[in-house]
Amino acid sequence: MILFRFPFGDDFYTLNKDSENPAVQFFPFDEAETINFKGSIAIISEEKMISDPLFTDEINSVIPKKFQREKKDHYIQKLQEVIAFIKQNQLSKLVISRRKTVDYSVISSAKKLNLSCSFLQLCQNYPNAFVYLFHQNGICWMGAFSELLGKFNKKTSEFETMSLAGTLPVNENWTSKEIEEQRPVTDYISTILKKFSANVQQSGTYDHHSGNIKHLRTDFKMKTEAQYLNEIISELHPTPAVCGIPKEFCKKAILGFEAVPRELYSGYIRIETETEIQFFVNLRCAQFFRNGAILYVGGGITAKSNPDDEWRETELKSDAILKNLVTA
Repeated sequence: MILFRFPFGDDFYTLNKDSENPAVQFFPFDEAETINFKGSIAIISEEKMISDPLFTDEINSVIPKKFQREKKDHYIQKLQEVIAFIKQNQLSKLVISRRKTVDYSVISSAKKLNLSCSFLQLCQNYPNAFVYLFHQNGICWMGAFSELLGKFNKKTSEFETMSLAGTLPVNENWTSKEIEEQRPVTDYISTILKKFSANVQQSGTYDHHSGNIKHLRTDFKMKTEAQYLNEIISELHPTPAVCGIPKEFCKKAILGFEAVPRELYSGYIRIETETEIQFFVNLRCAQFFRNGAILYVGGGITAKSNPDDEWRETELKSDAILKNLVTA
């Protein structure tokens, strides 16, 4: 099953199994194996989500025994090595992720997760986010995020995307670290889009709030042909917001510094409707099991990064999912 809601939307959606066309596709960070959901998009009521066994079935899989929790001191040590690597190679930014394991008992005395109610809680608290939940073949993921990798209007041929980077609590002021983290993302996207259009519109940079944190955001618009859409997305992914610059060099560096694959985290989701094709970067997300959850978070590391501050940032980002989980 799958549930999702578009940013600023009032309706919830699922898929009717009446078509072989993949309406929703999940691409992992390395684009190795796609998870496809076939059918036609249909509105679903809140009442059905809560009552229908299809959306409330218990998760049977458990967290793999080989999985090890990443402790703060290990993460700090790794980031010290990352910062040295950035300075040595004169990189503007390298994005490093981590996984956080939680037991449902830390949320409440109950140990069973209520999937549909957790999904609705995320929708309520993150109105500007794309929110999804899927449970298929023993694999269960949920996420809420607002970074748009691309949106193509089939009628007008207009393509939109955004540069979203830099993270702080909403009540703190931007520093040069965050500004220097977001700027190369903006420049990277601008350079790519200009390959496909002579008239790329770019907004100023402004604050983008997402729950308890904020980011720096710049918007882009252009006209292009549908035949170029896959090529545009291929060039954009992974953006410096989830990887770094230069792209291929940083992807190899990530494999060296990150002990385990990112899975669906920092990959993207493709959704096609009658009028639009949208691509969302899969960021604030988690994989769920019967005995707990693995939350995926990360941050852009620069030569000016402070490892303790980066740990705090990833903890804040994990709250986007953790504080919205509902147990029963």
